[in-house]
Amino acid sequence: MSMRMFVAVLPPLEALEDLAEFVEPRQQRESPLRWSAQEQWHLTLAFMPAVADRDLDELVERLADAAGRRQPFQLRLQGAGSFPNPAQGKVLWTGVAGDTEQLERLSASSRSAAVRAGVEVDGSKFRPHLTLARANRPLELTRWLRVFDLYAGPSWQVEELALIQSQLGPRGSRYQLHESFPLGAGTSEPAG
Repeated sequence: MSMRMFVAVLPPLEALEDLAEFVEPRQQRESPLRWSAQEQWHLTLAFMPAVADRDLDELVERLADAAGRRQPFQLRLQGAGSFPNPAQGKVLWTGVAGDTEQLERLSASSRSAAVRAGVEVDGSKFRPHLTLARANRPLELTRWLRVFDLYAGPSWQVEELALIQSQLGPRGSRYQLHESFPLGAGTSEPAG
């Protein structure tokens, strides 16, 4: 048996509530967009479509090691974008600012840990974002981007990595935290 899983950074409640306060008055009842629920907001670092039970223990061990080698860093949610492009958007998202270089390194370490554990990882280029809404068909999203590009949330310190199981259902995906891994736990401060 296998599970859909992903490795993510989960913004703290303060950052999520700030974003929700910005998003809520801009959601339209008759919008062709399906808005993501706040409890599903995250920054995906590595998506694994099928993690076999036999690979899970090694995946957890390797992710713990990868997280332990990285130090905490600062991020904030800011700006907006769409996939694949504004003229034919199917996904509306908010971007990330702050120490994005560390975020990219954490994504690369997470993907590498999964591959070394024998788990297939989605090969898409890492584009740090938090999905706000999806559309069933391509839409012109330029006006939405103009609004959401004004957003700049509070900074927070990324202190852990999360391994999350994603279960597909008739009403979309349901996420369940499998395990979290503290950053910097495997490193010691140099004496001095």
